Order: sequence, then structure tokens, then C-alpha cells
Amino acid sequence: MRKDCSDKSYLISVCLCGVFGVIGVHHFYVERWLHGLFDFSLFILSLFFILNGNLFGYVLLIIDVIHTIYVTYKLVVGEYKDGKGKFICIPIN
Repeated sequence: MRKDCSDKSYLISVCLCGVFGVIGVHHFYVERWLHGLFDFSLFILSLFFILNGNLFGYVLLIIDVIHTIYVTYKLVVGEYKDGKGKFICIPIN
């Protein structure tokens, strides 16, 4: 195992990102608080605009989905860092 590996679980991080990615729950789990707040706010704003009939909400939601796909990719290949700057490493047994 690499020295710069996080103590956060790879499997939990990837699962949270896959299931609750657009909401940003995975960012809170890996202690990236500002990133999590931004992601959650983006989701809430997109819902607010969509429910009020504004098409801008769909644009925000698409941006959030693209961002989630990117972060999921980074997590899956082991290139994503936690809040302490350590990589969330793929477990090798």
C-alpha cells in the first residue's frame, strides 16, 4: 500500500459517489466539506429552478451530472484525494 493513502474506504467512497453523487454525499465522507457544500447547493438550486419552471435548472443539473461522472472516474482509478490530501487508494490484496 502506498504511503499517501487515505484511511477512507475506497469501496464506500465509490458507492456513495455512484448512488448519491449528484447530491455530493461522497465529498462529505472524504472530508472535502466545501466541495460537498458546493455540490449539494448546485443540486438544490437545480431542483429549485426546475420546480419553478425555469430551464436553467436543467443546465445546472447537467453540469452536476457531468461533474459527478468525472469524480466517479477519478475515484475508480484511484486518483481522487480526500480532505487531507491523501489518495483514496484501490485496495490491493
